[in-house]
Amino acid sequence: MSKSDFNSRFSGSYFGILWAVIQPIMTIIIFWFVFQIGFRAQPISNVPFILWLCAAMIPWNFFADAIINATGAFTSYSFVVKKLVFKVALLPLVKVTSSFFLNIAFNVLLILLFTIYGRFPGIHLISILYYNICLVALIIAISYFISTLNVFFKDATQIVGILLQFGIWLTPIMWVETVVPEQFRWILKINPVYYIVNGYRESLINGNWFFQNPRLTIYFWVFTIVLSIIGAVFYKKMKPQFADVL
Repeated sequence: MSKSDFNSRFSGSYFGILWAVIQPIMTIIIFWFVFQIGFRAQPISNVPFILWLCAAMIPWNFFADAIINATGAFTSYSFVVKKLVFKVALLPLVKVTSSFFLNIAFNVLLILLFTIYGRFPGIHLISILYYNICLVALIIAISYFISTLNVFFKDATQIVGILLQFGIWLTPIMWVETVVPEQFRWILKINPVYYIVNGYRESLINGNWFFQNPRLTIYFWVFTIVLSIIGAVFYKKMKPQFADVL
């Protein structure tokens, strides 16, 4: 179902699934051109700006794509919810897995890019695998709440899109967190995506392990588990009304 869902997103277009690759790459190229060519951004953390940027943009692209995709999990499969005997709870997982296919390709591209610049991460690929697990866990936790909400409040998709536009700028992806005064940086760390984006950079650029920041790790998993419980309770409570609304 995930494979079919992934293919259906680009059915009817001339370039098909190539658009799934072209769009994120063009976004990265635009940001790279604006900041490195336009604003003449200098190397950050002793690596070229393009490596520093991609280390954060690629996990963010998966997060944003999967969240938007998962928001419509129940509405896009309304025929399954209403007429078939099917474990409806799997539908958000179908959407997240559909987005994960592309994430695998972009992580390979990211590793290749670092290798070309002579910075192959080696054993720290284990940390990248860990942060991908974190991403999937966080996305699933969010997806059950927003996909259930979208059944009853169709504007949820548009609101999520707007929030993601704010999110990319509120997360230190295109800018360095040191521009924020030190006493206020804790605000950035409330955002669970910060943990993943920063973790990617720490692993690929500085060679640090995910367990070297235990306080942030504990906070992330407590936040994700609590969010999962909220999403599961909300889904369980509203599921009996799905068929009537859809």
